[in-house]
Amino acid sequence: MSTSSLIQSTLDYEAQGKQIGHWAVPQSTNSAGWAQYFIPAVVIRNGEGPTCVFFGGNHGDECEGPVTLMKLARQLQPEQITGRVIIVPMLNRPAVESGTRLSPIDGVNMNRAFPGRRNDTITGMIAHFVTQEILSRADIVVDIHSGGSSMHMLPSVNMHDLENREQMGKMVEAAKAWGAPIVYIYKDVAGEGLLPSLAEQMGKITLGTEMGSKSQFGPDTLRITEHGVWNVLQWAGILNEPPDTQSIGDAPQVVAGNDARDYIMSPSSGLFEPFLEIGNPVQAGQLIGQIHSTERIDREPEPVAAESSGMVMARRAIPLTKQGECLVAIVRPYAL
Repeated sequence: MSTSSLIQSTLDYEAQGKQIGHWAVPQSTNSAGWAQYFIPAVVIRNGEGPTCVFFGGNHGDECEGPVTLMKLARQLQPEQITGRVIIVPMLNRPAVESGTRLSPIDGVNMNRAFPGRRNDTITGMIAHFVTQEILSRADIVVDIHSGGSSMHMLPSVNMHDLENREQMGKMVEAAKAWGAPIVYIYKDVAGEGLLPSLAEQMGKITLGTEMGSKSQFGPDTLRITEHGVWNVLQWAGILNEPPDTQSIGDAPQVVAGNDARDYIMSPSSGLFEPFLEIGNPVQAGQLIGQIHSTERIDREPEPVAAESSGMVMARRAIPLTKQGECLVAIVRPYAL
């Protein structure tokens, strides 16, 4: 069976200069038996050097990536770089255009679909194309996320804790160069198939982000995101000239939430009343909030306590909560 992608690309990744094109994903719909769904992409190349790939819109309710990368795609010119930059502002364009975490076409989470399959639904087909054609060309992979609709996050650059300490050291170094307040080493608690996980396994210098949330979207989070992508290009030796602003503030804190107990899931459904804000310290056993039943208003709210100590990295943004949904994430200082 062929492993080549069914997706067609209008871009030549080896050509010098700047190209603005798209990936054409084959589709068959109620309104068109023969159709293609276009995913916009940009390739900029000048000479020989490293390749950095930027993805935004992996989740459609996280807009910092699409806005930042559309601006980068328009602004960055070949004469400013040595190497290659591939920019995909809306990896999951159907989700971006509907403002949803999952694709409205197939209901799939793009960040659980990797490495994908050539004959999958649209999300898996895109994941397969990225795995085969894009990640294979990359030295540095940047996947821009935020807390989206469901979580308030401290702005951070993220990665997993890797056994390859040389790769891990380079990733932390690149993350610090971004200029965000926090470098966050996280643990997967909601499945596998993540784009950053695959890129890390392939040995790439891989950076994810959590740039606030849908309701935090504004000048501050956009400034951190925009400065960061330019800073990473400079760190990689791709950008020939320093960006205007190399740092947002103090040196970033490096923290980790690498214990499953750091991710507090709701014990029941109802309205979550938080007792702590992001950035607050917390001790194991301390109450982080309580759940109010929407069915029994005579019932006392159910208390929810932390199982680990540290700092609140994230908290739920939507009060209405279902059993098993994450309420709070806790982190502690981390050292290589």
